[in-house]
Amino acid sequence: NCVDESKVIANISMSKFCSMTRNTEKGCKLCEACDRDAWEKIKKTGKPALYQCHAGLVDLVAPLRMGKDVNEYPYFLWLIAGVVPWFYMSEMITGGTECIRKYSYLVTKMKFPVATIPTFINISKFSIHVLLIAIVIVIFMIFGYMPDIYLLQLPVYMLLAFLFLNFWGLFSSLLGVISKDYSNLIKSFITALFWLSGIMWNPDTIGNELVRKLLNLNPVTFLVNGFRNCFINKIWFWEQPKRLIYFLIITVILLILAIATYKKLRKDIPDVL
Repeated sequence: NCVDESKVIANISMSKFCSMTRNTEKGCKLCEACDRDAWEKIKKTGKPALYQCHAGLVDLVAPLRMGKDVNEYPYFLWLIAGVVPWFYMSEMITGGTECIRKYSYLVTKMKFPVATIPTFINISKFSIHVLLIAIVIVIFMIFGYMPDIYLLQLPVYMLLAFLFLNFWGLFSSLLGVISKDYSNLIKSFITALFWLSGIMWNPDTIGNELVRKLLNLNPVTFLVNGFRNCFINKIWFWEQPKRLIYFLIITVILLILAIATYKKLRKDIPDVL
């Protein structure tokens, strides 16, 4: 069943523009009408859909399944297997962008290697991530699902997530130093990334093959599906070689961009800060 309450959309993924629009009586009515139309559409199809609102913005609406099992697992377990990794990734995507500016005193008051700051932040958040994954395993055990051989690949996905987010932190934090607007842009984009990454829904359920392939190119989607492959889907990482190769290519490109950006901006960072 779908939760057809327009307020759910407003509370979860409202941008500043939408917030300002909904603060007016006319704008609020138009927005709620668009939300109702979108919910009616996905109630019939049961699949995520894109729609254009009255203001010309394109939004994504996805059905929330309540109580329906996924691969013979309760939906709650399917959900936490993807949401818990997302906590770590979202923290690094936003926090990694601001880490150099946040700890600017390390750069301006002492000769601290700038490139190591994102790594230290990543390690601190990764330690919390490891603890939360351990809690997820315990929750699965409480529900009667004991650890199996597929959990042996958990360190693989955790390492891939660590490396990708570490490279992202270095690249993004350098840009965040140069421009505060870049940090605000990343913060505003994080909600869209949440809904486009298959955290609450499965991208493989989308009927359009092109859209499905594009969504699966998202590194966050790959990592979320990877963790669910360990807990729910029981798929080894080498059984989906194309997705793994795409992810590795994107990670290498991000590393190259991070190194090039660092070499270009490292001398200017103390002066900017």
